Amino acid sequence: MRIQTLGAVSALLLAACSAGTAPPEEAGAVEAAIAEEEAAQPETAAASAPRLEQLWVAEGFEAPEGAALAPDGSYFISNVVGEGSARDGNGYISKVGADGTVLMQRWAEGLDGPKGMTVLGETLYVADNDRVATFDALNGTPGETIMIDGAQFLNDMTVWNGEVLVSDSGSGSIYRLTPEGPQLFGASTDWAGINGLLGDGDRLLITTMTEGYLIDLRSADSEEILARGMKDADGVGLVPGGGYLVSSWPGQIQYVSEDGQVTTLLDTQAGGILQNDLSVFGDVVIVPNWMPGTVTAWRLVQD
Repeated sequence: MRIQTLGAVSALLLAACSAGTAPPEEAGAVEAAIAEEEAAQPETAAASAPRLEQLWVAEGFEAPEGAALAPDGSYFISNVVGEGSARDGNGYISKVGADGTVLMQRWAEGLDGPKGMTVLGETLYVADNDRVATFDALNGTPGETIMIDGAQFLNDMTVWNGEVLVSDSGSGSIYRLTPEGPQLFGASTDWAGINGLLGDGDRLLITTMTEGYLIDLRSADSEEILARGMKDADGVGLVPGGGYLVSSWPGQIQYVSEDGQVTTLLDTQAGGILQNDLSVFGDVVIVPNWMPGTVTAWRLVQD
């Protein structure tokens, strides 16, 4: 998720949001656009890089940004419905089946700018500007709202070491949610424009927008930059067999090998298809596309 829109993309995004994001004119328009982009990709992939095989495209969302796996195997999708920092109460969460069927357009409502999400136990946590909203992950009943003093632009969420973490892109910091209330987990100059978070065993993976870093954090004094140059990096996921996927919201999906080599698998920026908070569940990749208001599912294939 970006902090602010730029140039032509900004104009298109504002127009789409003010009118309500419309689906493509034809049911196959998104698939055709992506296929055209795929055909134009440079053949520079590392030997170990997987390829993306499209499974489905679901339409009709309103500035979709984040995804999370529901307890029943379906997907939660956050809809910002406007600018990411607006306090308008128009944001909502959709529920999408594993086959791309929209099960419930407005599964939970009353949010401002819902972005990253995570599930712990039977609770869905949603980053919503300067607060974290919670819902019963089974039925959508609203739970407590957790205000985070000093937060500027809460963005992505994950579970790590049994705790829920949320990134703050505005301050380059991470907060953790504890029984005593939210606490600052840490901040770093390397985290400028922090965005994606993913807990993975004894490490926390972090993406940043400013420098386009992928960071491996083991403790407060143990941080390694795995890859660089993925400007406006958004979501991060693990690739079965090794390596990582990183989305950059203007339109890129990148593979990062274990040795830090970055390979662009998909670039849809020219076609106006954004690649937002990518999530990987097994070998399935779920990517909300803020524009044109779609969610795309891919399968990771290793030839």
